[in-house]
Amino acid sequence: MQRELTHLELLNELSGVAEANVNRHLSMTKDWNPHDYVPWDEGSNYAALGGQDWDPSQSQLSDVARAAMITNLLTEDNLPSYHREISENFSMDHAWGHWVGRWTAEENRHGIAMRDYLLVTRAVDPVKLEEFRMTHMGNGVSSQGHSGAGPEARSILHLVSYVTFQELATRVSHRNTGKACNDPIADKLLQRIAADENLHMIFYRNICGAAIDLVPDQALRAVTDILTHFEMPGAGMPDFRRNGVLMAKHGIYDLRQHKDEVVMPVLRKWKIFERDDFGPEGQKAREELAAYLEDLDKQASRFEEMRDRSLAREAAKRDRQVKQAAASA
Repeated sequence: MQRELTHLELLNELSGVAEANVNRHLSMTKDWNPHDYVPWDEGSNYAALGGQDWDPSQSQLSDVARAAMITNLLTEDNLPSYHREISENFSMDHAWGHWVGRWTAEENRHGIAMRDYLLVTRAVDPVKLEEFRMTHMGNGVSSQGHSGAGPEARSILHLVSYVTFQELATRVSHRNTGKACNDPIADKLLQRIAADENLHMIFYRNICGAAIDLVPDQALRAVTDILTHFEMPGAGMPDFRRNGVLMAKHGIYDLRQHKDEVVMPVLRKWKIFERDDFGPEGQKAREELAAYLEDLDKQASRFEEMRDRSLAREAAKRDRQVKQAAASA
C-alpha cells in the first residue's frame, strides 16, 4: 500500500520538477506589452471628462462575444484570490516562489489588456463591468472549493490538478472568444493570451504528472475529486449562468469541448487508463473517473441535441421575419 505524503513532503519531492519547469517556461515564454494590442485611436472621453457615456449602439461586438469577453475578463480579475491560493500551497521559497511571482505577473497582463481593449472600443458597459468586478472580487474564489473534498483532505495535489484543467479550459475559451469577436485586433489579443495560458497549463500539467508518478493513488484521487466536481473559477460571478449558457450555445465553451479539448488530452498525456502502478485506492479512483467520463459524454450529447433544436427554431424565426418584412415592403 502506498504511503500518502504530507504537504511538505510533496513540496520537497517535487521541488526539482518545479525548478526544471520554471526554467522550461522561461525559455519558451515571450514577453509582450498590453498597450501594443489596444486600438488607442478609437478611444474618447467618457462624460466625467466632457465626453459621452456608453450607449449599447457603440458596441461592435455581438451579444455572444460581449458575454464571453466580460466572463473572461472577470475571471482574470480575481487574480488576487488565485495568487493567495497558489502562494499558500506552493510557498514562496526557491523555484515554487519564483513561479508564483512570474505566473502572477503574466496573468496580470491579461486583465490589463482585455480591460483596456473593452473600454477604448466601448465594447461593453463600463459602469456595469466595474459593478461586476467589485462584486466578483469581493466574493473571491477558492479553487480547492471545487475539489469535492473537505478542507482537511485538500492538498497541493488538488490545487495542481485543478489549475491544470482550468488553465487549459481558459485557453480554449479565450481562443474561441477571439474568433467570435469578429475583430482582428481582439482576435490577435486573445490569441496572445491563449498562448500564455497554454504554457501555464503545461507547467501545472507537468507538476501533476510528476506527482502521479510519485504517489499514483494519492494523486489520482485528487484528480478524480477535481474533475467530478469541476467548476470554472467564474462560477460565482454576476450573470455567470446566463453568460455561460450563451457561450455554450454558440461554441465558446461547452461540455463537448470540456471533455474532448480539455479533460481527455490531459488524461491521455498522463496515461491514466494505461498505467499499471495504481493500488486499490487508485483503481477505485480510476473507476470513478471512467464512470464520470461516460456520463459527461452523455450530457454533452444531450446538450448538443437541445442546442441544435434551439438554433434551428431561431433560424426559422429569422427566416419568417425576413419574409414578412419583404412582403410588407
